Amino acid sequence: MTFVVTEQCIKCKYTDCVDVCPVDCFHEGPNFIVIDPEICIDCALCVPECPVDAIYEESDLPENMTDYIALNAELATKWPVIDETKEPLPDAEEWADMPDKRSALILP
Repeated sequence: MTFVVTEQCIKCKYTDCVDVCPVDCFHEGPNFIVIDPEICIDCALCVPECPVDAIYEESDLPENMTDYIALNAELATKWPVIDETKEPLPDAEEWADMPDKRSALILP
């Protein structure tokens, strides 16, 4: 199993999770971060660090979020590694609790 970043991260991009990752498995896009399932060691250190509860163990994903498994894997091959905390997006607080944000995801 691996961990997966889901839509709650879209347009927020809090990076608290990045600092605790011992293997640098996070990759950064314009308004979302993902976990590379090939690098993730399933340590779960990132889960409690996410202020918007966007990270799930693959086996615990809500049914409507299972497509994020493939999305994380795909985008991790296209986006650069992020290995340090950055400021969240300027309007992150506005988007933090908003549902159904998939259409706002900026893809490569």
